[in-house]
Amino acid sequence: MTVYTDLKPNFPNPEDWTLAAVLRIHAADTPNASCLLAPEEDVEFSYAEALLDAEKIAGSWDTAGAKRGDRVVIMALNSSRLVLSWWATAVGGTVQVPVNTNYEGEFLRHQLDVVNARWAVIDDAFAQRFVALGDKARGIEKFWVIDNGQLDAALATLRDNGFAAAAWDELRSGEPLEAPAPRADELGAIFFTSGTTGPSKGVAMPHSQLYFFAQSVVSLTRLTADDRYLTTTPLFHGNAQFMAVFPALVAGASAVIRPKFSASRWIDHVRDSGVTVTNFVGVMMDFAWKQAPRPDDLDNKLRCIYAAPIASTIVEEFKARYGIEAFVNAFGLTETSAPILSPYGVDIPPGAAGLQATDWFDIRLVDPETDREVAVGEVGELVVRPIAPWTCSMGYYGMPEKTVEAWRNLWFHTGDALRRDADGWFYFVDRYKDALRRRGENISSYEVEQVVLAHPAVVECAVIGVPADVEAGEDEVLAAIVVREEVDPAELLAFCDGRIPAFARPRFVRVVGELPKTPSEKVRKSVLRDEGITPDTFDATAPATAPAGAH
Repeated sequence: MTVYTDLKPNFPNPEDWTLAAVLRIHAADTPNASCLLAPEEDVEFSYAEALLDAEKIAGSWDTAGAKRGDRVVIMALNSSRLVLSWWATAVGGTVQVPVNTNYEGEFLRHQLDVVNARWAVIDDAFAQRFVALGDKARGIEKFWVIDNGQLDAALATLRDNGFAAAAWDELRSGEPLEAPAPRADELGAIFFTSGTTGPSKGVAMPHSQLYFFAQSVVSLTRLTADDRYLTTTPLFHGNAQFMAVFPALVAGASAVIRPKFSASRWIDHVRDSGVTVTNFVGVMMDFAWKQAPRPDDLDNKLRCIYAAPIASTIVEEFKARYGIEAFVNAFGLTETSAPILSPYGVDIPPGAAGLQATDWFDIRLVDPETDREVAVGEVGELVVRPIAPWTCSMGYYGMPEKTVEAWRNLWFHTGDALRRDADGWFYFVDRYKDALRRRGENISSYEVEQVVLAHPAVVECAVIGVPADVEAGEDEVLAAIVVREEVDPAELLAFCDGRIPAFARPRFVRVVGELPKTPSEKVRKSVLRDEGITPDTFDATAPATAPAGAH
């Protein structure tokens, strides 16, 4: 069985597995090297400059009364000020709590309640959301507000309602904090899950795990100090933080942050900043591919893309169009880091996520009812446990019962259905709650979605099961789609023929204006299931109907 053996830490001593240690080592060795670029702000920081700002911010918090281990809520759009605030928590020993910028009301209240934060860094546009919570936000002793054009109004709103607030820029006037860096095994951040089936859970991540996640991406992408890594995904997500920006730090490279992903300007952003490595999440790869080709598409320095998932039907053409050396993939969770990785430059079987990193993780595929291992080739729930200490999460913050439930039988239960082939490649099949069964056959909604998304008219797709109208039929397959132009559902289903098994071919197609999503942009399939077959849903077994139009 083939396994992944390329993961060798840049910093051999596990005591250095903290962002503070990495930043200080690079600031000492290569102080003038480029560390962070934010093109929209027209700013660039060297390693020495970034460290000094982080230490000043941490010093300001210390003067305000912040203690080691205090939670600092950070709710802001992508900016260098967000990044420096994050790094200040890592240097000063406070705990970063990134909050989704879409959150308000009960979603925001729940997270504040779970972490009991004393301090907050927010964009000026979000001040009213905290004020609206009233006493439920009173645990926050002071806000530092990032100026995006509404600073005075935001400060007035907070102060008029009894909150202490100051401009974020004041943080940079503090004396650099002189204090021991946090240990690798100390809590570094709390990242919240989406909470699709209940209240979101805060994943307690030690500094060592945050480093190790980043180190995995350094290995995946062969990142070096000569690289520039672009991220366009929100920095309140782990994808941008410990799978893009932090890997750049580990390698001594430069991180490039943009406010958001733009399919039409993606290659311009790559070219303008001399980007050599970037990542795609979800349908971003497909969105970029569907842009009209340009004669200068090859005029870039891009070497490697980490894509989760890799759109296997277009990957070779994508590489040729933009001159990309390698696509890489991985499979992991915030709770576990990435135990499954794909080797650089190796042909990845279509749909495969990668190979087991056997030096660092034990993993199994088990029957979710019995926890007994399934045979090679069979679908089972992925369970994980670390070999090295502090490379997985500490559990769910403030939710011991959920922690015990997830770590049943001393393995972390991911809830993800995967299979492994005889060569050792792992394939994501589905979330168990999203799995479908039709005519006795198991169907991966993910695999059906990938085929539907390959249709040029389809922008987004979510596949669900709806009750069958025949005995023992179990599920019928419904594809809910967002389209960019009018599409004939019958033609769309014909497009699926030969690309997926007949038993997995959708019977129903429903065109929607948008898919229901959680605040972290995961599709809420439970909403689609509740809506079921609506009057405007196309049924392949019914008489022909008129084409469905784009909403």
